[in-house]
Amino acid sequence: MNTGGRLIAGSHNRNEFVLINADENSRIKSVQELSGQTCQICGDEIEITVDGEPFVACNECAFPVCRPCYEYERREGNQACPQCKTRYKRIKGSPRVEGDEEEDDIDDLDNEFDYGNADALGPQQAAEAMVSSRLNTGRSSHSNVSGMPTQSEVDSSPLGSQIPLLTYGEEDADISSDRHALIVPPFMGHGSRVHPVPFTEPSIPSQPRPMVPKKDIAVYGYGSVAWKDRMEDWKKRQNEKLQVVKHEGGNDGGNFDGDEMDDPDLPMMDEGRQPLSRKLPIPSSKISPYRLIILLRLVILSFFFHYRLLHPVEDAYGLWLTSVICEIWFAASWILDQFPKWYPIERETYLDRLSLRYEKEGKPSELAPVDIFVSTVDPMKEPPLITANTVLSILAVDYPVDKVACYVSDDGAAMLTFEALSETSEFARKWVPFCKKFNIEPRAPEWYFSQKMDYLKNKVHPAFVRERREIKREYEEFKVRINGLVATAQKVPEEGWTMQDGTPWPGNNVRDHPGMIQVFLGNSGVRDIEGNELPRLVYVSREKRPGFEHHKKAGAMNSLIRVSAVLSNAPYLLNVDCDHYINNSKALREAMCFMMDPTSGKKVCYVQFPQRFDGIDRHDRYSNRNVVFFDINMKGLDGIQGPIYVGTGCVFRRQALYGYDAPVKKKPPRKTCNCWPKWCCLCCGSRKNKKTKPRAEKKKKHREASKQIHALENIEEGIEGSSTGKSSETSQMKLEKKFGQSPVFVASTLLENGGVPHNASPASLLREAIQVISCGYEDKTEWGKEVGWIYGSVTEDILTGFKMHCHGWRSVYCIPKRPAFKGSAPINLSDRLHQVLRWALGSVEIFLSRHCPIWYGYGGGLKWLERFSYINSVVYPWTSIPLIVYCALPAICLLTGKFIVPEISNYASIIFMALFISIAATGVLEMQWGGVGIDDWWRNEQFWVIGGVSSHLFALVQGLLKVLAGVSTNFTVTSKAADDGDFSELYLFKWTSLLIPPMTLLIINVIGVVVGISDAINNGYDSWGPLFGRLFFAFWVIIHLYPFLKGLLGKQDRMPTIIVVWSILLASILTLLWVRVNPFVSRDGPVLEVCGLNCD
Repeated sequence: MNTGGRLIAGSHNRNEFVLINADENSRIKSVQELSGQTCQICGDEIEITVDGEPFVACNECAFPVCRPCYEYERREGNQACPQCKTRYKRIKGSPRVEGDEEEDDIDDLDNEFDYGNADALGPQQAAEAMVSSRLNTGRSSHSNVSGMPTQSEVDSSPLGSQIPLLTYGEEDADISSDRHALIVPPFMGHGSRVHPVPFTEPSIPSQPRPMVPKKDIAVYGYGSVAWKDRMEDWKKRQNEKLQVVKHEGGNDGGNFDGDEMDDPDLPMMDEGRQPLSRKLPIPSSKISPYRLIILLRLVILSFFFHYRLLHPVEDAYGLWLTSVICEIWFAASWILDQFPKWYPIERETYLDRLSLRYEKEGKPSELAPVDIFVSTVDPMKEPPLITANTVLSILAVDYPVDKVACYVSDDGAAMLTFEALSETSEFARKWVPFCKKFNIEPRAPEWYFSQKMDYLKNKVHPAFVRERREIKREYEEFKVRINGLVATAQKVPEEGWTMQDGTPWPGNNVRDHPGMIQVFLGNSGVRDIEGNELPRLVYVSREKRPGFEHHKKAGAMNSLIRVSAVLSNAPYLLNVDCDHYINNSKALREAMCFMMDPTSGKKVCYVQFPQRFDGIDRHDRYSNRNVVFFDINMKGLDGIQGPIYVGTGCVFRRQALYGYDAPVKKKPPRKTCNCWPKWCCLCCGSRKNKKTKPRAEKKKKHREASKQIHALENIEEGIEGSSTGKSSETSQMKLEKKFGQSPVFVASTLLENGGVPHNASPASLLREAIQVISCGYEDKTEWGKEVGWIYGSVTEDILTGFKMHCHGWRSVYCIPKRPAFKGSAPINLSDRLHQVLRWALGSVEIFLSRHCPIWYGYGGGLKWLERFSYINSVVYPWTSIPLIVYCALPAICLLTGKFIVPEISNYASIIFMALFISIAATGVLEMQWGGVGIDDWWRNEQFWVIGGVSSHLFALVQGLLKVLAGVSTNFTVTSKAADDGDFSELYLFKWTSLLIPPMTLLIINVIGVVVGISDAINNGYDSWGPLFGRLFFAFWVIIHLYPFLKGLLGKQDRMPTIIVVWSILLASILTLLWVRVNPFVSRDGPVLEVCGLNCD
């Protein structure tokens, strides 16, 4: 798409659409420059012919008229040019009309009498016709006046084309794919819901027919001599082809061409036809003891609560009751967290099979296109250099360049981001060929050059060292230019930013600016330094106006969905945060092993990769890596219905984001036994059917609600020709109500395999792109409700994945040997707590919304254990209340001398010991099958307590205020120290109110320990026995809060002022309590004795 390297800005609501030329001074040009002249009749652009020239209707005066108006004038008008009145001659590709003279120089018999048949079109042709009619691009010599494909074009399609299945995505397990009963329409459609039908002779298609069970099987030839001969011939062919695969297919010099590889009779032993991935269940030696321990722990919990409820503490009834309530909540939370990990699995991909299947030698790659989304908001908080590295890693990915498009969403409309992206596109012309020539990893230059490893390992190219030195110098100069842009952007001019041509930057007002689109790379003549094509790179900033709700990141992602559908419309999408670069250049291929697998890929809505991070210290003090979640919990979910969506590093199926249901596979019919009379089976069967019929009908209605326009009913209506126009108009209205008022985008939603018309003019596509990112486009549609990223929570990722699973889709968890993506994490305490606060706030918002998994999504495709996981993901912030209470109980017990448990008997001791052992055994076995180290597991346990008593509590309060009272509360972070040295941010202390609750708990427990020990020393030997239980309880809290204490202390060689203040406060409180307790004074008061001295 060639825009001349210029920025497109506009507002659909204000009817503004301009092209800002950055090369000529102060000049704003109309978008008509992109397509040439406009039609003087309808005002649309005049399309470009296959020869690259504008369409000319009249050879006498060249009066500008578009092809649709030319065709209409010849068919319905006076057949003459409006300006010179000369009669129009027939142009090649146009149907003949009455009065046309014979023209010897035009040989176009296929189109002379072809006026098109819109009613007989399949869904793919219908969608393309909608796009073409909207864009007014025509189809050159392959289209008629209606913009629809001609019947001759459809008929001339190769017979290898496909026939729509009558069942909408539903497969019958008992009938093979080549024996489906089909109604063959009068054309061979190219729709997305298709199924290949093998024919023995391409020139003579055989009509498929259904088998009638009542007929004798001999009617079909089975069991006859001829049938046996055919079977022998088939076996012989199989053996011959297998030998070819073994001896010739594996050699580079073999003559095994692609047509033979496409033969449906080729045996499954062929490597290219094997599954592209497989499940690797956890070995039974690891998973069986794990499940046994879980069941034993349930039994022990039942005995534990039996004892706790039947043995109250009379003199501390309030403490006992409070502790029991907290323990019941903890047990319920443990069940919600534990049982979704009952079926953990791992997966393995076969990239070589993917290449064999979809990248055949000598043929264009058949890998599916992928649109990649990168989102950023504030370049001051998200450095442009980090975003640039992410974009560079995407552009250099190991994937066909014509099938990759990168869209960068700048939700802050910052000119700094725009200029940095312009510099990035220029540096990419040198960086991308270097990466692919020497196959380096990772392909983000900042992290590649900072690796502490032997970069010459496995490198044999003699020019590598020289070219690496050159590209490193180029990158350092690139960094200097980016840093210069950042320094310039620190001070904003009073009149706002201006572009190089003097034009004011359209995004000077962040809250009130038009939509902006700039195509930097791809289809615009810009190639790398070696002359190779580069992937498409598009800058997008959606329109923002006062008074509109923009929905933050979720709204920006939905805008990218629509823009990409208009410009490239890839069937798969990858979204990454601006600080998550592609660490494994084959990451897209890893995902395609699941998405494009013909056996299991149809029901996969997304492939989630784990998050891995750079720049975290070895000890990972605040559990930033989150290894327990990504390597244990997510593996467990993958064995049920798939992992939850975590917001980045995820490859989506576009159709799943559009809110469609997953394709349903029909279950085989139940068989009755022969040992009972038929009437008995009929009675039982009818009774059962009566019970299940309403539920089945309800489920069917739910499925029908989200079926696409090319379902069975519409196909049959198109074939029969009854009410086609009315049905089509009704379906179009429903789609516009769901997806919005852009016919081009609506048409793209019907193309399951993606793609846009190749002959569409850039001007028309860009006009539609500006429309779909306008601020009012989503009004009165289902965007954010059923389509795209779901609104209603700051953690839109959980809601979006939850809705897909409710539609019956499943997700996949992919853990390649080399991490697919890496990012940066906040490693100091305050930033980490604020990150957890945002996640917990989103969970509270979901809990208080109609999408709460406790009551939403029943009757769909969500499995029960998957629902348990989603319930746990929105309920966990509420655990902060019992957790804070439970962490305060040890101090209260030590200060009051009471305890939550009565005097422990031998039976109670056995129960408590068994409970602690089962908890430890569960953790050990999880670490064993999940591959998690003891350090990571223990850090996760510690930060669960730290985050639970701080971030989760504040998120709960803030969420209740926001949802119930409409009050928004923000917690600010203020830096209190400078950073220097390695992992300097680890020691950076920032004061925030989130630190108050854990600090309070830590202080009162330390005071309680001191008071308890002092009291025991004062009261003698007998008081030490009951004290041990209370001390153990208090030390459990202090040990879990130990990383928090280290975070407060900062670096060992300096003491922050805030610590001095808290130390003084702690000493004061301890002194007052010491005076109050006074362990050196007897409980009955001081003993007064006569000393024997006469003081008088």
